[in-house]
Amino acid sequence: MSEFNHIDFEPKWQKYWQDNNIYKVDIDSDKPKYYALDMFPYPSGAGLHVGHPLGYIASDIVSRFKRLKGFNVLHPMGFDSFGLPAEQYAIETGQHPAITTESNISTFKSQFNKIGNSYDWDREVQTSSPDYYRWTQWIFQQLFNSWYDKDANKAKDISELVAHFEANGTEGIHAECDDNATQFTADEWKSFNAKSQAEVLLQYRLTFLSEAMVNWCPALGTVLANDEVKDGVSERGGHPVERKKMKQWMMRITAYADRLLNNLDGLNWSDALKEMQRNWIGKSIGCEIDFKVVDKDITLTAFTTRVDTTFGVTYVVLAPEHELIPELTTAEQKEAVDAYVETAKNRSERERQSDVKTVSGVFTGSYVINPLTGEKTPLWIADYVLAGYGTGVVMAVPSSDDRDFRFANHFDLPIVRVIEGTEDMEDPTEVKKGKMINSGFLNGLESDEAIKVAIDKLVEAGQGKAKVNFRIRDAVFSRQRYWGEPVPVYFDENGIPQLVPDEQLPLDLPEVEKYLPTPEGDPPLGNAKDWKFDGKFGYELTTMPGWAGSSWYFLRYMDPQNKEAFVSKEAAEYWNQVDLYVGGTEHATGHLLYSRFWNMFLFDMGFINHEEPFQRIVNQGMIQGRSNFVYRVKGTNQFVSHGLKKDYDVQPLYVDVNIVENDILDTEKFKQWRQDYANAEFILEDGKYICGHVVEKMSKSKYNVVNPDVVIEKYGADTLRLYEMFLGPLEQSKPWSMQGIDGVWKFLRKLWRLFYSDAGELLVVDGKATPEELKILHKTIKKAGEDMESLSLNTTVPAYMVCVNELAAAKCHKKEVLEQLLVILSPFAPHIAEELWQTALGKSTSIVTEEFPSFDASLLVEASHTYPVSINGKMRVKLDLPIDISQEEAKEAVFANEIVQKWIEDKPIKKFIFVPKRIVNVVV
Repeated sequence: MSEFNHIDFEPKWQKYWQDNNIYKVDIDSDKPKYYALDMFPYPSGAGLHVGHPLGYIASDIVSRFKRLKGFNVLHPMGFDSFGLPAEQYAIETGQHPAITTESNISTFKSQFNKIGNSYDWDREVQTSSPDYYRWTQWIFQQLFNSWYDKDANKAKDISELVAHFEANGTEGIHAECDDNATQFTADEWKSFNAKSQAEVLLQYRLTFLSEAMVNWCPALGTVLANDEVKDGVSERGGHPVERKKMKQWMMRITAYADRLLNNLDGLNWSDALKEMQRNWIGKSIGCEIDFKVVDKDITLTAFTTRVDTTFGVTYVVLAPEHELIPELTTAEQKEAVDAYVETAKNRSERERQSDVKTVSGVFTGSYVINPLTGEKTPLWIADYVLAGYGTGVVMAVPSSDDRDFRFANHFDLPIVRVIEGTEDMEDPTEVKKGKMINSGFLNGLESDEAIKVAIDKLVEAGQGKAKVNFRIRDAVFSRQRYWGEPVPVYFDENGIPQLVPDEQLPLDLPEVEKYLPTPEGDPPLGNAKDWKFDGKFGYELTTMPGWAGSSWYFLRYMDPQNKEAFVSKEAAEYWNQVDLYVGGTEHATGHLLYSRFWNMFLFDMGFINHEEPFQRIVNQGMIQGRSNFVYRVKGTNQFVSHGLKKDYDVQPLYVDVNIVENDILDTEKFKQWRQDYANAEFILEDGKYICGHVVEKMSKSKYNVVNPDVVIEKYGADTLRLYEMFLGPLEQSKPWSMQGIDGVWKFLRKLWRLFYSDAGELLVVDGKATPEELKILHKTIKKAGEDMESLSLNTTVPAYMVCVNELAAAKCHKKEVLEQLLVILSPFAPHIAEELWQTALGKSTSIVTEEFPSFDASLLVEASHTYPVSINGKMRVKLDLPIDISQEEAKEAVFANEIVQKWIEDKPIKKFIFVPKRIVNVVV
């Protein structure tokens, strides 16, 4: 075949790679390993748009490059196939989520293959497959049977905790547990019945049942994660969400908070990503202070990192969810408090944290005593205080905290300035630390010293203690949904949760007649008929959250067919950490924290030998859509071109970008696009209809979604791969535009012409390459190799283009050069590289199995340098002089030049300035 036509060869090589298992990978101890991973995609019905492949193509380029460099590369793909969208579709249509999911996965796999990604599909995993979630359930069981020993700083088997209780009770135990964990002696433990012992152990287990505040969406019939709630409504469907207490399975991720924080320093992640993790974990070293409620036998405990400012406390504030609010509210304030609490508690925590402009609150009618001043202080309720952080009680210091300051100003509360220099400041919160004033025995002390003195004083008085706090909370693990992993738990005759025996895993997701909650309000699994353990005990009716299966999938890829373990010791030791993890920043907190938590736990228990799952993470930027607009003259079916719209009263309307090219509308396709536009009339400029445009997120509603299948059909997968990299740095967001793709496509045609003439004649010859040809090649080998190592993939594409242009200009068709050019290009454009490799060069093995060439540094050494020669400051000529020429030799060569002689004539030479490898300047 001599004509360049991607349709003729791209599908052929995709089939060849698949039929010959080119990408199949097994453990090979003779090779170094490299594990390149993409963040688990959820297979939506819409399939991929051109923004999605960016990260997948980048990781594929690196995977192909590492194979060429001699690495044994694990580059798998699978699907995070449980999820709410498939369930909602099932509720609307009655179609089982498994059918929807299977169809969506088929679409995704087809698109991935068309792009030419080098996945070993034998390693595919799907979280909704019983073969997979059997092990997700098993990991849940290990967590249930474990506790966290603070002294050893690791998880241990629950049997060790029971043995300690039998011997010593709770004495000497330093464990992560509930704040109100029961204290008892060894004799008391032995006297507890089975139910009481089980309830005590739930206070220590790493997964446990507990009452928790959750985001409950009645319309969807399920609990939602914080990132599934926006402005008080569900992200999917826009349904109202309320905060309520429910019994939930929880994961004690807080046990790992310190390790999750400290390990960040050793990871090759961006500073921004690490900072997001640090903020989410939110470690604070401070003090708990007791505030006694006036005229009540109640003491409220507040956590603060700035105990030195206690003399500036002018009110104390509670979270709206605080359980003592009814007892702390006076009769006069009850109506106002009830109304405020009802509204405030239904705002998501994320919304309450981010909304710094809205100031709201209500006075309880009660007062507390400031333990350092002895003064009565009013007790308020405000939604900027979160129940889950600290104690849900905040000592408010308006002179030192922005939100407290705005609150005090809004409600006309006192502001006591406690740091020197803030006395006359309009906004005293600008000064965070300094010498203490208006602070009794702390006066004159610097802030850090005052903190120590204040803590000692409170501890001595029995009114406080030093404390480390974390913002991260134990993770809610229950979802009132159908399409998720069943929790492998049943409840015995005493209501005690018991694990399903290991030999009965997986606990399969049962069939149900409908996917809605039962009439009694139970989750959808309550609709399953005769679904009981041993025929009599009820199973847990909630399912696991979406993050369960995605918290360990990277381990299953190492050994996906293993029926005896979630991963073998051999596979875990060989593949070890993920070397490169590519995905979007939307997973920068939740997914990464949960994955790290589960990985650390499995490491503690000896199942794997690496503590951290992901050594290097790269967050690709977003490819944004480029929306187009047409302009309808109001009240008509006339559409006026962009440059003429100022003369008309127009209404801008989104138009499908797939019928627009370079902002020029195909008016015939526009009339066929929608029935109401069939009779459209157009007011053109220069015979064309020019559309307006804006760069924004790709969305169906904006008609700016571009299907990669359409791009591949027209230009080919190699063009798409090259162009997505060419658009800009991998980590940066950039707009999608078809305006530059033609140049990439022409580059591939020009590459083709190094092998075939316009008439179809094979041009490749066996001659020896010239030094200049080798220099062109080897500078590209060097550039491409360095770029792929550093993921500077956008700069590699221009280097390829320059190389091909220079070889074409040199009329180089030598096999010695073209072979190596195809190898270094193949990670970016594997199809054309394979086609030319096997067809034009006659190779019998795949280019995938070749070795990446080393560049020869000696070929890049310049033999000469082009010097600009200036006469009296004006450049008059350029001379090529040897790279190692001396000043005297340069002077001789310059004055021998005819043009130089013309400008200096017979004038005396005042100065001859020679800067090696820079310039020559002659002053006459």
